[in-house]
Amino acid sequence: MSEEILINVTPVETRVALVENGMLQEAYIERTSRKGIVGNIYKGKVVRVLPGMEAAFVDIGLERAAFIHASDVVPAHQEEGEDAGPRPVPDIRSLLREGQSLVVQVTKDPIGTKGARLTTQLSIPSRFLVFMPGVTHIGVSQRIEDEEERARLRGLVEQAAADDDTASGGYIIRTAAEGASAEDMIADMAYLHRVSRSVRERMEKAPAPSVIYKDLPLFIRTVRDLIRPQTEKIRIDSRESYDRVMEFVGEFVTEFADRVEYYPGERPVFDLYSVEDEIQKALSRKVQLKSGGYVIIDQTEAMTTIDINTGAFVGHRNLEETIFKTNLEAARAISRQLRLRNLGGIIIIDFIDMADPEHQRQVHRMLEKMLERDHAKTKITGVSELGLVEMTRKRTIESLGQILCEPCPICEGRGFLKTCETVCYEIFREIMRVNRAYDADSYLVMAAQTVVDRLLDEESDNVADLESFIGKTIRFQVEPFYSQEQYDVVLL
Repeated sequence: MSEEILINVTPVETRVALVENGMLQEAYIERTSRKGIVGNIYKGKVVRVLPGMEAAFVDIGLERAAFIHASDVVPAHQEEGEDAGPRPVPDIRSLLREGQSLVVQVTKDPIGTKGARLTTQLSIPSRFLVFMPGVTHIGVSQRIEDEEERARLRGLVEQAAADDDTASGGYIIRTAAEGASAEDMIADMAYLHRVSRSVRERMEKAPAPSVIYKDLPLFIRTVRDLIRPQTEKIRIDSRESYDRVMEFVGEFVTEFADRVEYYPGERPVFDLYSVEDEIQKALSRKVQLKSGGYVIIDQTEAMTTIDINTGAFVGHRNLEETIFKTNLEAARAISRQLRLRNLGGIIIIDFIDMADPEHQRQVHRMLEKMLERDHAKTKITGVSELGLVEMTRKRTIESLGQILCEPCPICEGRGFLKTCETVCYEIFREIMRVNRAYDADSYLVMAAQTVVDRLLDEESDNVADLESFIGKTIRFQVEPFYSQEQYDVVLL
């Protein structure tokens, strides 16, 4: 599998595209005016403790107060080096009080109406490791499946940590560490210790609220987190950003230095693999399948629902085979769309009902297999009694649609409008209501062109009947800036 990373940098935003085998798989966007804050460490102030929710709101200097749950607060009496394993959730009032200063790290960006989510268990990432000050646990990414390699990496980190007693803390060995040398791991640990010392110094001096540590900008995080042995090229269209990436690569991932290149081409870098077109398609509800079937994706506040239909695909053998092939193709498409759209939280997939249990198993396995390449953590259940597949995907930042779009001001996010007929009948009722309450010689109805056209055409008999009933004249005026649902009844 070939893989390329395209990085488009402008003064207003940075965009990253991960392309596998010529097809866009993931897109990341960071705007200068609204940068993501996941991973940032703040010194905040507790502004409100909520015993009924076992949580508190913390002012970290953002527009909205951030939220921290009692389970994400490491008790002050936890001893240095004690692992923060599973433990009963204590009373939030025993952990925090209003006005208290608190050092926290953002685990989720503000999404929609919700503030940022926080934890006091700090972690600092590097290329191969995540350092966690104050604990002794050493974990290994589950995606490193070879037991010998897991043991080797754990042994390397344990030995290096024992040799250097200047910084106590735990580590998570990242997937990228697979095959890394002892020198690479030690260099990573030294870098993390330098950052950790800097964070500790700022924790003592910084006022609340203020930023103590900021994660790297998107174009450097991309190199740190996404670059893998199968990555063939990283193309960057900004000379300044390219130079900064090369500095980072030269210090931390020297083996990839020859794969990073500055792209000065006349064509925009995102035109190379039709990335712009794919991003536009990812904002649509409907995903067309090659067979003729299609997938409908609806993102709501509570969850994302996905429905599969055979559409124009009629198959060749029988109905069960047609349904099976459509579901298999949909499973591949869905796994890509989840990554591309960065959909998170609860996801419900309504595959077309399959009578054959073996077909169900194969479709389920296809979905699992395709999601193995996903950088976000996913968990899939089996097929429920209603024939639905339920899954979760870790959500830390806004989805592609939430970054690029806003709710329609006309339908206010409903996704549909009242019909002209419905609005006409509302106008009739409003005229009757106004006529009973006020005394007027005639009425002027101001509405959108489509509504006025219907009132003068299909509804003209009803308008005449209403005029006769109330004994007054009704006139109509087109308001070009009114939406289909807007209207006013004016007394004349």
